[in-house]
Amino acid sequence: MPAPFSESQGTSSLCRHKVSKFWIVSLSLTLGRSLVRQANDKSYMLSTVSKYLSLVKFGHTVFALPFAMAGYVYALLSTGAEFQWILLIQILLCMVFARNTAMGFNRWADRKIAADNPRTAGREIPAGKIAPKAAVLFTAANAVGFLVVAATINKLTLLLAPVALFIITGYSFTKRFTAWSHIVLGTALAIAPVGAYIAVTGTVAVVPMILASIVLTWVGGFDILYSLQDAHFDREHGLHSVPARFNPTGAVWISLILHMITAYAVYILGRYVNAGWIYWTGGAVFIALLILQHFVFRPTKTSRIAASFGIINGISSIIFAASAIADMIVLDWSEPFIF
Repeated sequence: MPAPFSESQGTSSLCRHKVSKFWIVSLSLTLGRSLVRQANDKSYMLSTVSKYLSLVKFGHTVFALPFAMAGYVYALLSTGAEFQWILLIQILLCMVFARNTAMGFNRWADRKIAADNPRTAGREIPAGKIAPKAAVLFTAANAVGFLVVAATINKLTLLLAPVALFIITGYSFTKRFTAWSHIVLGTALAIAPVGAYIAVTGTVAVVPMILASIVLTWVGGFDILYSLQDAHFDREHGLHSVPARFNPTGAVWISLILHMITAYAVYILGRYVNAGWIYWTGGAVFIALLILQHFVFRPTKTSRIAASFGIINGISSIIFAASAIADMIVLDWSEPFIF
């Protein structure tokens, strides 16, 4: 016969049930708070990364990076250098660090100008999304990263890295005293193919220099077109640019002349290396897209610039560099004259 159920046993069982329920609820709340905190931390991190990517217009890396890869591949093929993953990573890191340094410094240096310009007032620093001190720290960290990585490649990259850093940061001040800041910007991006070639070989050659001239005149020309948006603002605030100095119509003609030089440089490069049909096809498309810009981006239609500027020039860069790389692989471009 079972023992009778006592009141003390019932009370004890009830207490254990309440304690268990208490711990389950507490654990659930703790886990819930932890998950929410992690989600918030992840959201904050993604938001921060997004802000800095926007600060440096990371998508515009597509302007110079394809040309850097063309210089890199040409260096490997023309000299017979051994492919090394570590060197490729070093080159890509230099590209990223240089881009972040240049744009971070530019956004910091121009923060007051940007705040006064309705077109740029929404940028990260004038809009208060990123503090000026944070932008300086970001820029400094990337500059150090660029110098350190460049120093580990070879002696010439070590010696030239400070020069490159001076050019890519110095551009930000040129608009304060010269209308030809667009050419300085082109020079800054033109470093890419030469730098990549030097990273592989430790020397300078004709082909990467011609690639650099293509980048310089192409970028200088399209930056003049891009600056049509700010011609009136620049004149009112004492800033210098080709559109502000020569009026929008004159600026378009100067941009066209620069792009004619670009087209000639494309032709010179093809003749110099005895390029094949892949290069000439890509070069023709590249030049056609240059011409297209002068129909799309006009002094009376500046509203179109912001929407399609990056797309057209990004596609131009990829098509030209990809066709050059494919052609040099298939047809074995001639070895350059070394300085």
